[in-house]
Amino acid sequence: MGEKERGESAPRQRVSFFCANGHEVRPAFALEAVLPDTWDCPRCGFPAGRESAAPPNAPRNEPYKTHLAYVRKRCSACALVAARPDRLVALSDRDRSDVRRPVTVRKAR
Repeated sequence: MGEKERGESAPRQRVSFFCANGHEVRPAFALEAVLPDTWDCPRCGFPAGRESAAPPNAPRNEPYKTHLAYVRKRCSACALVAARPDRLVALSDRDRSDVRRPVTVRKAR
């Protein structure tokens, strides 16, 4: 497929974007297109900006949190005791002992 089948291509411009790792990305845009402020770097995936002296900061990744971690963050200690006193006792017993106890499995009837 050439220009005969598709028609004339739009005039293009190349714009430089710079990421925090020093990579330069030069995607092509149409002249009348609105240019984005940031562009993803294809090498490292960090956001890239148009200023080489001040590229955007790398995104901060937070570690994975369990459901219990979110509950602890949201609730006070008193609310946790009121919600699941049996679980709180089991956790405190487990934290106090260095030796793991065997788990008993009940058979289904």
